This record gives sequence, C-alpha cells and structure tokens, in this order.
Amino acid sequence: MKIKAGIVGGAGYAGGELLRLLLLHPNVELAFVQSRSQAGKPVHTAHPDLLGETDISFSADAAIPVEVLFLCAGHGEAARFLAENEVPAETKIIDLSQDFRWNEKTICDVVEAGERSFVYGLPELQREQIRQAKHIANPGCFATGIQLALLPLAKQNMLQSDVHVSGITGSTGAGQSLSATSHFSWRTENISTYKVMEHQHLREINRSLLYLQPEDQSNIHFIPYRGPFARGIFITAYLQTAISLEEAQALYGNYYAGHPFTIVTDQNPDLKQVVNTNKCVLHLQKHGNMLVITSLIDNLLKGAAGQAVQNMNLVFGLEETTGLKLKATSF
Repeated sequence: MKIKAGIVGGAGYAGGELLRLLLLHPNVELAFVQSRSQAGKPVHTAHPDLLGETDISFSADAAIPVEVLFLCAGHGEAARFLAENEVPAETKIIDLSQDFRWNEKTICDVVEAGERSFVYGLPELQREQIRQAKHIANPGCFATGIQLALLPLAKQNMLQSDVHVSGITGSTGAGQSLSATSHFSWRTENISTYKVMEHQHLREINRSLLYLQPEDQSNIHFIPYRGPFARGIFITAYLQTAISLEEAQALYGNYYAGHPFTIVTDQNPDLKQVVNTNKCVLHLQKHGNMLVITSLIDNLLKGAAGQAVQNMNLVFGLEETTGLKLKATSF
C-alpha cells in the first residue's frame, strides 16, 4: 500500500521534519513539496540534512489531487489555502496550523469549518474518531504536552482544583522567521517568559478537558518559557488531589495502556529522552497533597510532524507506529 502525499509549506521547521518522515515512510509516495519562497530549488537547500536523500525540488503550486494533503503553512495560511484552492472531497487533510483546532461554538471532538469538519488529532484523546476522520486538526505542541499530563485525571473527573503549569520550549517552537528572541546571541545562555497566562494553546487544552470533564472545570494557569536550546518541551504541572502516588501511577498506566508513544516512568526523566522521537514521557511525584506531573515531548515531532504522521497512519488503517520508530540521542 502506497499513499500519495503532498506537503504545502514545506520549507519551515515542521515542514522539514514532515518531509524527512514521509521520505522514510514505507507506505508513502511523496508527490510534491510546495513552498512559495523556495519554489524551483532542491529541498536540500532549505533542509541541508536531506542532501543526497532525495532529488525533489520545491514547487510553486500544490499538485493536487493526492490522497493526503499536509498543510504546514503558517497560522491563517491553511484556511486561506483551502479557500483559494480546490481540494477533492476524497483527499484527506491534516493541518498543522491552529486554524481548525478550536472555535467558540464547539465544545466537542469536531470543529466545523464551512463544508469541512475537522477532528482534533490527539490520538490519546480520541483515536477511534481519528480513524474515521477525513480532516484532522493537528494539536499544538504545548497543548499536546499539557493535555497528555492531565487527560487521565480529567477522564476520572479528578481535576477538582486549579492546575499550575510551567513549560519551557526550544527555539524551533518560534518557527524559522527571525525575530529578536530567536537570534542565537539573545537566546543562548538566556531564558524568558512570554504570553503568561494567555498562551493560545490554552483554548484547545480547555476544550479537550471540558470534553472529558464537563462539570467542575479547573482553571489552568500556564507560564511558558523560552529556553536556550533548539528543540524539545519540558512541562511541569501540579495540583491538589487526595489520591496517592500509587493510585495516580495506576490511573496513568491504565489510561495510556495501548498508546505506544506515551510512556509513564517512575524514573525522573530528562529532555534528551524524547528529542528526535515521537514519544511523550510522563513522570509523577506526590508531595503532601500536591501531585506533580512532568511531561516531555519533542515540539517538532510529537508536537507537530510526528503526530501528523501518527494521525495519517490511523486514518489509512496502518500500524500507528509505522515510520515513527525513531531513536533519541543520549549523548
């Protein structure tokens, strides 16, 4: 089985990671990689690590039809692309932007966008809905890490107190465009907060938690940090709860049983365990009446391109881990 795939917006970080994964995927034939800024150039000019791996060049236009279309353009660009281009009804769409993750009218597992319905693509939340979907809204990176830290509690109606979350992300989370806070000279040996208590991913996090726990909604207080490294997200969440550490470990172990990429460990993890993988590693601690949950992901893989391929595998009935058995670099 070969799935004919295309990428719109393939010159950025997420597009580059997706390109690498699809080139190595045993069930994918890559039909095109579109980029207005790089049109006509070999893909290795934007992604030097692909030198010698492929002779594909960026195209100015999307060579539709394909069986699956990945939208890696910036926020707002995905909706604009679908408005301006005819995409056949049978083409599966997986959007990596925030354009179809959330709207004010919907508190459920599907977002209506004109004639299309987008299923929220977090497999650990709704794997079976994804299997039946035609259009997928890939979750945000911080949203993925925070939700995986809290879903087992929400499922059992155990989010009964405010949740305090801090999360530090690598510079690739800001995208490829240069800004004052992405220059090496500013970022290295430095750290800062941004979008304190108002990060855009809170909308989809609250929506998913409300879907699982419709009553007694907890407040999520989130402080994001810019980290002095390239990739990865390290999240710490804590809340008051009466359950013991053993009960919490059993709860999380049962919830994620059968989910191959989310791993609960009793050892204190570090970021290198997940960088370059599609894993989320969770660790639980109990201090008095506070449950502390550590959640680690690679922002470009489980937080973006890897999860998009995971969703593609589910949509096309493939083994969920196909093309995603990636190795972390420990040293």
